[in-house]
Parts: sequence; C-alpha cells; structure tokens
Amino acid sequence: MTDIPHDTGRDSDVVPQPEAQEPAYDRAPKGAQGKDFEAIWAQPPGWRVISSVSHRVVGKRFLITGFIFFLIAGVFALLVRLQLLVPENTFLDSETYNQLFTMHGTIMMFLFAIPMLEGFAVYLIPLMIGARDLVFPRLGAFGYWCYLFGGIIVLSSFLFDAAPAGGWFMYVPLSTSAYTEGLSADFWLIGITLAEIASVTAAVEIIAAILCSRAPGMTLTRMPILMWYFLAAAFMIAVAFPPLIIGSILLEAERLLNLPFFDVALGGDPLLWQHLFWLFGHPEVYIIFLPAAGMVATMLPVFVGKPLFGYGFAVAAIVTMAFLSFGLWAHHMFATGLPEMSLTLFSAASTMVAVPTGVQIFCFIATLTLGKPRLTVPMLFILGFLFIFVLGGLTGVMLAAVPFNLQAHDSYFVVAHLHYVLIGGFVFPMFGALYYWVPHFTGRMMSETLGRWVFWLMFAGFNLAFFMMHLTGMRGMPRRVATYPADIGWDRLNMLSTVGAFILAAGIAVFIWDFFRHQRVGKPAGRNPWGAATLEWLYAPAPPGYNFRAIPRVTSREPLWDQPELTERPAAEVDGALRRYPDHRRETLGCDPISGEPIQILRLPHPTWFPLLSATGLAILFAATLAGVYWLCGVGALIALVGITGWVWEPSDSGVARDIGLEGLRLPVNAVDKRSHLHVGLIGTNLILSALYASLLFAGLYLWNTQPVSAEQTQRPERIFALMSLGLGVIAFALSWMTGRAAARAQLWMSGALNLLLATILGALAYTMARALLPVDPWSTAFAAVGWAMGAFLAAVFGVALYWALFNALRKAVGAVHPSQGLPDLLLGSYGKVVSVMALVTAGAFLVAGTPQ
Repeated sequence: MTDIPHDTGRDSDVVPQPEAQEPAYDRAPKGAQGKDFEAIWAQPPGWRVISSVSHRVVGKRFLITGFIFFLIAGVFALLVRLQLLVPENTFLDSETYNQLFTMHGTIMMFLFAIPMLEGFAVYLIPLMIGARDLVFPRLGAFGYWCYLFGGIIVLSSFLFDAAPAGGWFMYVPLSTSAYTEGLSADFWLIGITLAEIASVTAAVEIIAAILCSRAPGMTLTRMPILMWYFLAAAFMIAVAFPPLIIGSILLEAERLLNLPFFDVALGGDPLLWQHLFWLFGHPEVYIIFLPAAGMVATMLPVFVGKPLFGYGFAVAAIVTMAFLSFGLWAHHMFATGLPEMSLTLFSAASTMVAVPTGVQIFCFIATLTLGKPRLTVPMLFILGFLFIFVLGGLTGVMLAAVPFNLQAHDSYFVVAHLHYVLIGGFVFPMFGALYYWVPHFTGRMMSETLGRWVFWLMFAGFNLAFFMMHLTGMRGMPRRVATYPADIGWDRLNMLSTVGAFILAAGIAVFIWDFFRHQRVGKPAGRNPWGAATLEWLYAPAPPGYNFRAIPRVTSREPLWDQPELTERPAAEVDGALRRYPDHRRETLGCDPISGEPIQILRLPHPTWFPLLSATGLAILFAATLAGVYWLCGVGALIALVGITGWVWEPSDSGVARDIGLEGLRLPVNAVDKRSHLHVGLIGTNLILSALYASLLFAGLYLWNTQPVSAEQTQRPERIFALMSLGLGVIAFALSWMTGRAAARAQLWMSGALNLLLATILGALAYTMARALLPVDPWSTAFAAVGWAMGAFLAAVFGVALYWALFNALRKAVGAVHPSQGLPDLLLGSYGKVVSVMALVTAGAFLVAGTPQ
C-alpha cells in the first residue's frame, strides 16, 4: 500500500496531501503540549465534566436518564393497574387515568426504549470496533441534551395541569384544538419533536462511526454481530423517524396557526396522521428489537463458549427485516376502512416479517446446541427473552390475519401482544445486557444470587400480568377504559394482572438495590471477567479514557479468542497504531467503509460547551413556542446558531501525512475523501433530510389522491415562476456537481466561488418558489397548506446552504482553513445535489398543479 492514495481522476479519490509542518493554528489547544497520553484523554474535573463529549460519559448519561424515565413510566403503569384491580374502582378519575396511560406509553416508546438503545450504542461501538471515541463526539453530546430537554418538557406538563391524555399515538381529530383545548397536546408534540432530534443525530453518529472508524483489518464480515444490528437500526431511524417529526410539526401548525392539514371540511384527512405516525411507529418496534437481539447475539456465544451459529444468515435476516419493516405500517390500520387490496398486501407483509425474525431465533437456538451453556444471570435473561418474544411473535402472526385483527382490534389482546414483543424483545435483553456490561461502568460484578431473584420475579410477574390480558382481550375488554362493570368475567383476570405487575416491579426494585449495593461490596471485575471474544474486554474494567493505548490489527471475528497476542500481555503493551502522539491531540484511525483498512487519522475534539449551548438554544426555541412568547423564540434560535457556529468554527486540521506506527503506513489527517467520516455522516444527514421531504411529498400525494375535489378547488401556483424554479433547480444541481469536482481536485478558489454562486442560485430559487405559491392561500385547503409546508421546508434547507457557503468563505478569508483542505466545499457540493433534487421535484409538482385541467 502506498503512503497516500494517488489521484485517478475520480471524485471519491483522496486528494494528495503535502509533506509539511503543521501550521500554528492546527496544533493542540493551549497547555496540551507535553501532556502525557492519559492527561490528553482525561475528563474535566468537578462540575466541568458537563462539557465532556466522551462517548463513555455520554453513553452513561443516556443509560441513566433512560432508566430513570423507565422507572417513572413503571410507576404510572402500576397506578393504572391499581385502577383496574377491581370493577367500578374510583381510585383514579377518568381524566387522570387517561393522562397516566398516555404518559406511560409516551415515556416507554420515546423516552426510554430508543434512548436506552442509543446509550448502549454510544458507549459500546468504539470499544467493540477498536476506536478511541465516536467520530462525532460533540454530536452525541448535543443529542443527549436535546433528549433530556425534550423529556423535561413532556414531563413538565404535570406541573401545569396539562398532561397529555390522547394516547401515546395522539390520534387526530381528538388531538386537534377542537377536541383537546389548552396545551396538553402541545406539550407532547413539542417535547417529543425535540427529543426525536437526539434519535436522528444518533443515527448519523452510529452510521459514520461503524463504517469509518473500525480497527485495521476489521472488514464488514469481521465486525461484531452487534454492529450489524446497530447499523441496521440507525438506517431505519434515519428513514422512519422523519415521518413522525413531520407529522408532529404539521399537527402543531394546525393547532397553532389553524392550518387545515387534518380538517375534513377543508380537504384534510385524519388518516393522514395515522399514515405518518405508523410509518414511524411500526418500524420503531423493529428498531427497538434489533439492537436488543444484537445484545443477545453478542452475549449468547460467550456463555456457550462457541461463535454465533450462522453469522451470515443472521446478517441477511437483519437487513431483510429492516427492509420489510417499512412495508407493513398499515398493520395498525386494518379497521380504518382501507381497500381490500391494501389489506391483503399489508397482511402478507406482516406475515413475511416473521421469516427473518425466525431465522435469527433459530441462529440463537442452534448456538445453544453447540455447547453447554453457563446459566449466569445474563444467560437467564437471554432464555427469558427467547421464551417471551417467541410467544409475542406468535400472537403477532395471528394479528397479521385481517379477520382476527378486526375482532381483536383495540382489545387487551393487542396490549398483551405489544408487551410480549417489547418487554420480551427489549426489556429482558436490556437487563441481561446491564448485568453483562455493568463491570464497564463500575469495575465490579453484580450479585449472581440477587440477579437470579431479579430474573425470576420479573419473569413470573411479567407472564402473570400480561398472559391474563390475552384472556381479558378475548373476552372483549377494550383497551384504554378506566373502569368496567362487575360480573362479566374480567374482574379476576384483572386482579391477577395487577398482582403480576407488582411482582414484576419487585424484581426491578431488587435490581436497583443490587446495583447500588454492588458498588460498595461487589466483587472486583478482572480483565475479561466473562471470557468474552470482543474487543471491549481487552482492558480490565473500567477501561481508560482513550479505550486503546494502541489500536490493534484485527484478523478474526472473535479477536480475544483467536488472537493470543492480544491477551498474553498487558493491554497497554499490545502493539498497534497511533501509540505515538506527536501532535498532542485526541486521535483515532479512520478506515475505508468496506475493507476496514486505514485511510486517515481522525482528529477528535476535546471537551467543549458548544453542544450544550446549541441544545439549550433549541430548548428555549421550543419552550417559547409552547408558551407563545415568540420574541424568545428568536433568542433561542440565535443562541443555537451561535453554539453551532462555535462548534464548527475551530481551525480545520491539516492534511499532513505521518507514520501511524503500523506496518509502515503513512496516513493524512482528515483526508479530503468521499470515504471519510464527514462525507459518510453527510450521507446519513442527507438521508434524513430526504425522508423529511418525502414525508411532506407523501402528504401532498395522499391528499391529492383521497381528496381530489378539494385539490381541484385549490388555487393554482403561477406556472411561469414554477418554470423558472425548474430551470434554477437544474443550474443549482450543475453547480453542486462542479463544486464537488473542484473541491476533490483541491481547486479551492474555484470551489469557493462556485459555493457562493450556488448560494445565490438557491436564494433566487427560494424567491421564485415563493412567487409561485403567492396566489395560493394556505388556509383555503389542506392541499394548499401542504404546498406551503413544502415551500417552507425548502426555504429552510436553502438557508442552511446559504449559511454554509458564507461560513466557508469567511473561514478562508481569515485563514482558518489549511490551503489543502477542500473538504467543506466538497461536503457542500454533495449537500447541494440533494437540495437541488428536492427543488426540482417541488418545482415539477408546482408546474403540474399550476396546469389548467
């Protein structure tokens, strides 16, 4: 392999980097020179640890916060079960009952399940793939603060006596202003939207980290199986969460601005909300299940002592399940009057998804047969997962049949199925994973004896509580009822469910006691206490802040089992890359996304307050919108902009190549390459933006198809400006392509000029689109409102491009960009292509809509 890849004339090639001394602006922060390796990676002391962006600190924050939300949701569930303990109970009034089950579901789905998985991903990915940190540490920290602030907004609704009461799915029209007055629905919509920013930022973080920072030799087929699960879930989040974000924004706009997106009288359709919600909601079930199953696939071989059976089949099943999950969102809408052909197709898709699920389960069962399992506490939770989730899957196949679904719809049978799938498919693996990885957090082992009590209490309590709900559902008990009459066959079953719920809660209470107890008296965990095969156990718990003193080459899927050179000597003495640190900066290796071979040295940020500042600005913006203090919205937006600007302003690192201490390789720092982490991260961002735009486009096409009369009555956009927008869109795409070419060839003045020209064209495009929409009254019909929503979305992404171009130009003007660094222009060119395509599609839609019939 040559020192630096040569230029073959393609955009994706690495730009040749100069052999030169690093300029003054590119060196370590003041005071870092001369520090030892541990000091460079040390966390800030005292309260300043808040500014830490370390993946292990941020991952722990996600896990602890998510578990606290889990406990809060559990208390709400116990109160609900107490209300249903006996017939005609008056323990809770109907409104309070509605608030509690709404907040229970909301917290479990939005503030517990996904954030807990993000916490495991943020914490484990660098450790398992041989990296020193995530490639975008500040993005992970920013996501956490958004999640925390969003959760606080949702829970603060209780302080204002405005807790949401419309169910965790917030169906319209019940959640519109006509039926839900006050701010209860607004707390839900605004808080959840802010929290979901954490999910989509985590998706970008996970995709870029797994693809671009693996240890040398770790090809895609040598990755730990958990990385495949995380990667699939991240791509699913990038596609599935935008419909919910768009739906929430549209519903909040209807409540706040009276725009008629879901108003039947003005051509809206309440089912549009259900489509947007379940485009997110059903894939979310698999987003929750897949990483949990990945934890099982990681832990199971450890306690069997054999590699996972059928690694390739499991990977194929993961990808297949991720793909199929987007084809069955209307599984939840069989009773809404969909056409029979649609019911047939969605029923078939709902049944088909059982195939890749079964493949994974059979891989787990086959692994169990390879050896004699050790019945540790994590292994018990794995067995509990297999039993409970399989039962939930069987009832899922039953509900995939339309005739049965119509009978069981909105009954407690569905409640039982949902909890068997989600608690069996996530909570049990999560507790097993907590017992398995807790030594990384505390350096001590939790009690095996108390752990067995935890498992059996949870297992027995869960099955007693939720198996009975199958029977109450089959006896006709509807969900979301606050009380029920006596002597109709529901009372004893409900009493047993309530008893089971409290037994389950007792198991969780024992876990909490054991967790705090073990930190004082728990057995110290030595190096690799479970005898695992993956790299996170290379160092003795808890690992040092840098994860790996030197990044080793990986030659096996189970490196700690198959590479004795990693375990025969102290971890700090293991040979590998980047042992030397001449620049006194936090660094890790960047790799080719496919082969895993090193292509660059990645510079990682030191602790910074900018992620917290940016998230605080967004929180002020969202809270001020909720409170109706609109001048404060501007203040929040300004704070967020200042935070983001400071975040990305720091001088870019040079492309100076140096020896990494591995097989004579010399690699550039932050290479200008389409295989780089920045470009892969931009691809993930563009995927999210495309999904946001596609959700708006879907809304327009849906209303055009289901409400043709209203669409026909909508005022027409001006065709001349639509034609001008179409032409400007073509020019913008061409300029974006030329910008990328110039940046890839290190023609920085050319790419900078093209950037500014692109921003000018996009500004003109925003003007022509606004003029095209000017005759259209957004309050006249839902179709018109969606058209304006598309225009507003494009104005926002055009504004980002304009800010980006001016930002790049300013950095060049003040000398904050190394003369060889064309990466900012290259990234803007890629972003401009996606934005231009959106503009072309929108202009074409305006042109078609403006054509007289």
